[in-house]
Amino acid sequence: MAAAPAPVEPIGSPSGNPLVDPVPISLAMDEIVTAGVRQHLKNPLAAKFGTMLAGERSLNGRHEIVVCGYVDDKGSSGGNEPFIGKIYPDAGNSFELVAINDVSVSGACRVAGLAMPS
Repeated sequence: MAAAPAPVEPIGSPSGNPLVDPVPISLAMDEIVTAGVRQHLKNPLAAKFGTMLAGERSLNGRHEIVVCGYVDDKGSSGGNEPFIGKIYPDAGNSFELVAINDVSVSGACRVAGLAMPS
C-alpha cells in the first residue's frame, strides 16, 4: 500500500505562513518604523503618520514584523501615502521599507493579513 502524499504548501510560501499574527505597535516599534520611513521621504521632518497595523510571522526561517501604514509626506502631492515595511527583531531590529506609495502596497498588506482602511 502506498503512503499518503505529503501535504502541499500554498504557492508563494515555501517555508512559513504569509499571514501574520497581529501585534500592538509599541512606542519602540513606532520609533523604528517612523525613523525608517522618514529616510525615504522628500520632507521627513514635516511628515505625519496615520494608521499603522503590525503583525509578526516567521517566513523562510526568519522572524519578521510586517508593518503597514500611511504617511502624509508634506513634500509630495499625494497626501496620505501607503507603505509596507519589515522589522527584523533577530537582526538588531533593523528596518526595511518594502514599498511606499505603490499600487503593490495594499495587496501586499492584505496578503499578510493586515487590511488597511481606505
